[in-house]
Amino acid sequence: MTVAASDPAIAPGEEPEPSRARRTWLPVTLGLGLLFLLGTRAAWFFTIDDAYITFRYSDNLAQGHGPVWNVGEDPVEGFTNFLWMLWHTPFAWLGLDLAFVAKVTSFAAGAVALVLLVRHCHRRYGVVSAIVAGGAYAVFVPTYFHITGGLETMAFAALLLRVVIVGLRAVDGRPVRAWEPPLLLVLAGMLRPEGVLAALPAFAAWLWTNRRDRAAWLWTGGAAVAGGAYFAWRWAYYGHAFPNTFYVKFGNVDAGRIWLETTVPVLLPLLMCTLLLLLRKETRWPGVVLTATVGATYLTYVVSGPTMDYLHRFAYHAFPVLCLAAGLAAGSLRRRWLASGAGAVAVGWVAVTGVQAPDLALIANYGPDLARAHVPIGRGLADAAVPPALRSLAVNDAGAMPYYSRWTTIDFIGLNDEPIAHRTEDPTTRVTGARPTVIVVRSYDPGVPADAYGLDVGEATRGYEHLGTVQMREGYYCQLFALPEWADAVRVPVMAAVDKAQATYDPGRYEDTVDRWLDRLRPW
Repeated sequence: MTVAASDPAIAPGEEPEPSRARRTWLPVTLGLGLLFLLGTRAAWFFTIDDAYITFRYSDNLAQGHGPVWNVGEDPVEGFTNFLWMLWHTPFAWLGLDLAFVAKVTSFAAGAVALVLLVRHCHRRYGVVSAIVAGGAYAVFVPTYFHITGGLETMAFAALLLRVVIVGLRAVDGRPVRAWEPPLLLVLAGMLRPEGVLAALPAFAAWLWTNRRDRAAWLWTGGAAVAGGAYFAWRWAYYGHAFPNTFYVKFGNVDAGRIWLETTVPVLLPLLMCTLLLLLRKETRWPGVVLTATVGATYLTYVVSGPTMDYLHRFAYHAFPVLCLAAGLAAGSLRRRWLASGAGAVAVGWVAVTGVQAPDLALIANYGPDLARAHVPIGRGLADAAVPPALRSLAVNDAGAMPYYSRWTTIDFIGLNDEPIAHRTEDPTTRVTGARPTVIVVRSYDPGVPADAYGLDVGEATRGYEHLGTVQMREGYYCQLFALPEWADAVRVPVMAAVDKAQATYDPGRYEDTVDRWLDRLRPW
């Protein structure tokens, strides 16, 4: 199948002549690349607390303990990004800053995604198509926070984009390396549990077009064996078929409906462009692949209602794919003025909705807020004169504090705690039974809360000494408790680390406003 080109110098169904194409798509890439660099720099200080969960597993694996949450305990799977965890393990062994490694890796993945978008759309339809696809991707402010956040979001989005482009090449009858689609399918499933479902439509399109190719079936069989072996090992090692987050969160359809209602308006023009491809004969099959990919990707989130969906994180998994669809849809329009107008609407829409995200102010200031609360608490605990056998902690923010402290930790939300995740114990019973040396709970005002994510704070902290209150941001505080016999040993290093951090990162400013972020950017 071939698709007509809107550039009058390019014959329908043909790609631009290589030297001529290079003269046009490279400037587009370089121009958008400059914006990409500036956006990444503006968000560079941001790291999400959840990223440190993965880093803790990577660090324990690097130290020879296996991918576990607590050394010496039965393994639990509190992360949903196995390949991301594995990627960071050698860097943990080398003693490198894993947050920095994650940012650099995501930046590289994001840059590759930008090149893929511009190059593929330019080859199909020319410069307008390339600008629409790359522009929508580059002007969407959440792109840059997903690069620097420390999670696998950008890597997964770039991988899924590559899977789709491979599928589109197969649909168009163009050569595809027989090993690539099966490999990408396995990598997608290892990067996120729902990755196989998301990558399946494009993979199926490739396999169908190559159904008579023996090599395609051999590689597919090898991928099935490798993927099955990985799944079986995970199940045997962790004792459950899926990560803990599946058992804690999956099945909340009401929350999924709210997620869908929040997501659709943000991406509306891109979604409409994707559906538009289905209406025209020459773009119908690419439209099928793109629509099916977006639907398969979002299906998981519709039936699970994802939490911590900062800056539309889960919707972002298919965002580059939607940008690709917008570029193809605009480029397929016969008249250049119409293509340019439709593209301008799509790019302008996501530019506006990106900066109007309700949690942009919170996320834009999250890096310094984390660095002056959770990180110093963790570092202070690491320096506390508490015997190794008694270094036990219970928290609801199970990220930077457990990672930097290296203390044995109860995550009473349940993501990294099997009894809570599988509802064999409630948080209060779990914490009171373990009686950890230190308990840290969140509160939304300076006072001690009655409840924190299902934990009866009064019951759990009975007999503990309240060490103090650490403010993270406006309306969010950490309440610290310790067993009386270890209160002084914990208080001194923790509060010293907190005081230093509070004086370093946005001192005296706790408001969630974009202005605080912009003020921080002005020096450069």
